[in-house]
Amino acid sequence: MPEKLDNIPRPRHACRRAAALGATAALASTVALAGMVPAATSASAQSKKVTIRIAIVSNPQMADIEKLTPYFEKEYPNIKVVYDTLPENTERSVIETDIATQAHEFNAVMISNYETPIWAKNGWLVNLSKRFIKSDPSYDAADLLKPIAESLSYKGSLYSVPFYGESSFMMYRKSLLAAAGLTMPVHPTWSQIASMAAKLNNPSKDISGICLRGLAGWGENLAPMDTVINTFGGSWFNMKWEPQLTSPPVVKAVNFYVNLVRKYGEPGASNDGFTECLNYYDSGKAAMWYDATSAAGDIAGAAPKIYADTGYAWAPVGPSGKKSGWQYTWSLSIPNGTANQQQTWDFLSWATSKQYIKLVGQKLGWAQLPPGSRVSTYKIPQYQKAAGAYANLTLQSMEAADPEHPTVHPVPYTGIQFIDIPGFINLGTQVSQQMSAAIAGRMSVAKALSTSQQYAKTMVSQYGLGL
Repeated sequence: MPEKLDNIPRPRHACRRAAALGATAALASTVALAGMVPAATSASAQSKKVTIRIAIVSNPQMADIEKLTPYFEKEYPNIKVVYDTLPENTERSVIETDIATQAHEFNAVMISNYETPIWAKNGWLVNLSKRFIKSDPSYDAADLLKPIAESLSYKGSLYSVPFYGESSFMMYRKSLLAAAGLTMPVHPTWSQIASMAAKLNNPSKDISGICLRGLAGWGENLAPMDTVINTFGGSWFNMKWEPQLTSPPVVKAVNFYVNLVRKYGEPGASNDGFTECLNYYDSGKAAMWYDATSAAGDIAGAAPKIYADTGYAWAPVGPSGKKSGWQYTWSLSIPNGTANQQQTWDFLSWATSKQYIKLVGQKLGWAQLPPGSRVSTYKIPQYQKAAGAYANLTLQSMEAADPEHPTVHPVPYTGIQFIDIPGFINLGTQVSQQMSAAIAGRMSVAKALSTSQQYAKTMVSQYGLGL
């Protein structure tokens, strides 16, 4: 059993307004920060109490760090941590605006392996390797999982450090499949998943055959949908940067996804992102759920009975047989030009350290460790025992993900559930809104894809791609 939390006051938490500030249309065209990185903080400056403000996403793993932050503040009594905890879409919009306008409202921001290399190239982030990690051997950067560390690097240097990493896989209720006489293959196909969802769907008992994201957002419904498109043989663009969103493979993939969730998915799926699907699965209302590998630990913390009944399989494949699990990480970075950088690094180093990972196990439960960030995590005996059902599959899925070759046919971009160009922020948001409308039944798939194709053509012209 995990230890009880000591009687330490909870961290200061600032919940920002739900309406985000509007993000700029093209962050890449924004002038890079002109300010130089401040000199290293002096010992006298460190002795002065400072407050650092961190923008994070409102996921269960982040709720865990808020619970444990008093341990950091006890170790660093001159640093007070305040969180701005926001829904994913809102957090993205707020920090994009903050970074692009050099507002410096946050000392650190939670971003992903999409933003990190692009923003590092623009000069918007502090080079953590050069500035801090090089002189902090206790951090042990060599212990970071190689594919995740590489995805957060630019020209060989880390510009953000991983809080946790993930791929995607299929989660399912073993008891429900057994009662229906079904067996989940280790490597299922989407055709098999659809067949099982039809048999498991039982509205009279308030059980959906499957739960899938439908909420608009390039990091929400497009994350799983893109993997389906990839393994059906589709892509965003061909090698000439010609949009492919109305091509036969994409049309087939999107129709499959939309029909699957509309027929056998959770009610109101167009409003459901990761958090909503997690809550739905935790409540016992979904027989299957395709989503992030990191969800397994979240289920363990919130719904132990459902966790004990959950099995795991590889991300399903489509007609092409192409592997489709994504590669993603929520990471912490320091915007260039912000104050109190040494104190901010003290926090980032602690929050992404081997010591913090063990603290989670000791205080909250070993199954809830932040996954997919460090090699050493998978060597902890208590974690292997508590998370044995999915820990190795998580690691294998992350290692199998191939963002350099995400599709069946060659493409001019990298990334599995996103593409590595600045314009994808706006394009992905626009397309995801069309997909959400199709899932809600407000628009046909054909119309949603036709409109999305036009958005993609506009972006190609705006950024001069393929010229």
